[in-house]
Order: sequence, then C-alpha cells, then structure tokens
Amino acid sequence: MNGLRLRWNHVRDLGIKELRSLLQERFLLVLILFAFTVSVLAGTRASPETLRNTPIAIVDEDRSPLSQRISEAFLPPYFQAPRLVERADMERRLELGQDTFGLDLPPHFERDVLAGRRPAVQLNVDATRIGQAYSGAAYVQAIVQRQVQAFLSRDRQPVAPAPVELIARARFNPELSKVWFGSIMQVINQVTMLSLILSGAALVRERDRGTLEHLLAMPVTPLEIMLAKAWSMGLVVLVAAAGSLVVIVQGVLQVPVAGSLPLFLVGTAVHLFATTSMGMLIATLSRSMPQFGLLLLMVLLPLQMLSGSITPRESMPTWVQLMMLLAPNTHYVILSQGILYRGTGLAILWPEFMILLVIGALFLALALLGFRRSISAIR
Repeated sequence: MNGLRLRWNHVRDLGIKELRSLLQERFLLVLILFAFTVSVLAGTRASPETLRNTPIAIVDEDRSPLSQRISEAFLPPYFQAPRLVERADMERRLELGQDTFGLDLPPHFERDVLAGRRPAVQLNVDATRIGQAYSGAAYVQAIVQRQVQAFLSRDRQPVAPAPVELIARARFNPELSKVWFGSIMQVINQVTMLSLILSGAALVRERDRGTLEHLLAMPVTPLEIMLAKAWSMGLVVLVAAAGSLVVIVQGVLQVPVAGSLPLFLVGTAVHLFATTSMGMLIATLSRSMPQFGLLLLMVLLPLQMLSGSITPRESMPTWVQLMMLLAPNTHYVILSQGILYRGTGLAILWPEFMILLVIGALFLALALLGFRRSISAIR
C-alpha cells in the first residue's frame, strides 16, 4: 500500500526535477528541436504521393505533328523535359537508372490514328522506383490519350463520347497535396517517438547514474516517481508538438487545420499519458540504455508503420488491424485525422479518447509493477 500512496506535491517537485535534468541533456534537446522542425519539413517530401520532376525519354519513330504534340505535353513539375533518344539509348538509360519512363511512338503513328486504327504505343517503366512507377504509368497513359483526342477533334475526326461522366470531388484535401497529409502525420509520428524515448530514457538514466537509490531513500513512492516522469516528459512533447503544428505546419507549409486545435492538444495529452507509460514499461524491461534503445526500435517501427499514419489500416490484413487496436497511436491517428483534416468534434471521437485512457492506465499499471520489481532487486 505504501507504493500506491500519492502526494501531488511530490509529483510536482519530482517532475520539475526531471525538466531541469532534461535542460542539461543537450543531445535530447537537439533531438526534440530536429524532430519537430527539420524532420517534419523533410518528411513531407520524402515519399511523394504524386509525380515530381520525373525523368522520361521518348523514342519518336514517327516524326509527325501528333508525335511532337505528345512529346511537348510532358511538362514540369510532374515531368522533366523529355529527352528524344533512339531505341537503343532508351534501353541503356533505363538500365542505368537515368529515366523512370521510356515512351516509344511507333512509325506511321499519326497515319494509323487518322485511319481509325489502334496503334500500340510501348511504355517502358523502371519499376524499382515504385512510387513514381505506380502512379506515373496512369499519368503517361492519360496524357497520350488526351493529346490524341485533342488532335482528332482539331482535324474534325469523330471521337466517341464517354458513356459515363464522372465528377470527382476531393474532400478535406481539395488540391490533393501530399504536404497536407505528410506534415501532420510527421508531427503525429514524432509525438509517439519522442514520448517513448524521453520517458523511458528518464527512468533508465536514474538507474545508470545511480540516482535511483537516492530517490528510494526519499519519502516518495514508485507511483509518484513514474507520474512525475510521465507529466514532465509529456509536457515537453506537448509544447513541442503544438509549436510545430502552429509554426511549421500552419506557418511555413501553409497547411490549413480544419478542426479545433485545443481539442487536438487534449487528445495529444491523453495519448502522451499512454505512450509515456509505455516508454517506462519498456525501460523497466531494460537493464541499460543500449538495451532500451534496441527494445524501443523493435516496438516503435511496427507502431508507426501499422498505425495508419503511413498506410490505411483498411489495406492491412484483418488480424493486423485487430492487433493494432491495442496500440495507443492507432487511436491517436484516428482522432488526429478526424480533428485536423475533417473538423470532427468530441461527440464523434469520444470513444478514441476513452480507449486511450484505458490503454494508458493499463500500461502505467504494468510499468509500475515492473518498476517495483526492479526496486525490490536493488534493495
């Protein structure tokens, strides 16, 4: 029962001690600054969802106005200026990785089009560049078809109308900008990563420096020690995330936020309760800082890759979706996307808040159990 007593003045003072200790850790301060500034900016462009400056080579065996029109249709920023090459050069450039696409317009291409035939156009794709290859082939096909239809319309050739007219409306991201998605997801991922690192490292550092024995000699309980580390490290990450969202995402990147920023910060605070508890649980399973780093690596990568911040959860196997419901950042991604992208309110997202609280309480209880066992071993 002594380990379960809670005096808030002890929690406050121990938390202030943790903040002062963090100010002396220059490496961690640089890591926090880097994670919420440079990493957010770089992460928005690291894995582009759309084409940008894609190299393409064209073999024009027809040398006709139509083939020239198609060659001139590949424009920045999606494509680099096309290089007109011979067939042998196209193969060589693809093998050297100099081009992503190689488009071969056959001889008599324009004549066959005007005659109503369906000439085959060969498109070679370097599929090792999976991001560009996946979406770029559809771009190239659409550009060629659009230019052929425009050419036939100009020459008054009958063009069959499409049987169905599709009117697309992109909601929540009208410009289909990868920056809108990538920047906010980067902030969310950094919140999870740093909360795990800071809270766990704070506990392991006490053991490595031999100051844990000093704490145990004081009239404080294990629960007070853990809550102090949780609120202090969580506060640091919360302030850094708020600053990154306002200064970097909204200010520098000009990404609009649809919902309530205070509600998002409340959700972040609840999430931090869960992740700091998880970080301390990992720390209780570690005997040293290097071991903590290895365990953290094993936990962090699956958490971020399977939470829905990179790939939609619906595209994952069912058993993965069910398993990841036990992870706090899965629910954090859901509530963050709902608030920041769609403007969703608490009336809809309250189950995610409650689940995060339950997960956080479970992790805190397990971490407290592990911490008390490690204390018993020291004594």
